[in-house]
Amino acid sequence: MVRTLRLAVAQSTVPEDPTDEGALRAAGEEIRALMVEAAGLGARLVQFPEGAITYPSKHVMAAGPAGEPVPADWSRAAWDVLREEAESIAALAGELGLWTAFGSIHPLTLPNRPHNSLYIVSDHGKLVARYDKRILSHTEISFLYSPGREPLVVEVDGIRFGFALCIEANFPEVFAEYERLDVDCVLLSVMADDAPRARVAQAYGTLYNYWLGYSVPAQFSATVPSGIVAPGGRWLARCPADGRPALAIADIDLDSEDADIDMAVRRARPWRRSARAGLYDKRIPVGDPRSETATAF
Repeated sequence: MVRTLRLAVAQSTVPEDPTDEGALRAAGEEIRALMVEAAGLGARLVQFPEGAITYPSKHVMAAGPAGEPVPADWSRAAWDVLREEAESIAALAGELGLWTAFGSIHPLTLPNRPHNSLYIVSDHGKLVARYDKRILSHTEISFLYSPGREPLVVEVDGIRFGFALCIEANFPEVFAEYERLDVDCVLLSVMADDAPRARVAQAYGTLYNYWLGYSVPAQFSATVPSGIVAPGGRWLARCPADGRPALAIADIDLDSEDADIDMAVRRARPWRRSARAGLYDKRIPVGDPRSETATAF
């Protein structure tokens, strides 16, 4: 049985004002154009950045008259336009037969603040899951969003995907949890002009030996572009670092004969699991003074 999936990771232009209907519609149009391109390249799943339709800036939504931080007034957001764009993206996913993961804000019942989310749409155009950002920045939790509750794993063509958003890259427990959940790939979507965050993401491919999709806004790509990390930590594909919308394409192949991937997936990952599961417990010398005395050569 073939266990391969072609992944496309996008860098699209992310607007920061959820009240700007024109910008929201332009973002949706750009997302759909990249979806068509991804499908033409044979992708089965395409990943977009955090807040791909909109990532509301704190300066737009949570700033008082003197620029001081205040709770966001979410009634100002163009919720109807956001829903229309999300529905259009889902419909196109069905037409293209393309799984699509894209970020936006998700309204809750008042007075609760919205979630910062990734929508997961199937190749039949159905919204099948939503990942809500669980770890929020100080500003996000204080003035903007409600946190999510749990991890999300979705299987596509036999490949297991986990999901994370932006600042969660700084919390290794999120990525260790996905290793325990036996994912093959984590899709990390960010809204950050931050080179160290990409290095941290690359490290998770090294530490946990799964593939990792790293999606950033096009406007930040000159610092670090979107790309795909192989198990073991090597970049398999990257978008141009030129500030323009683009796709990085690579195959997730569970039976890859690539020497680095084979070592990471079929050797290093099982070995590290056994090491974490008590491999060394019975090998620790007990009662040996040469072991227990640390002040003698």
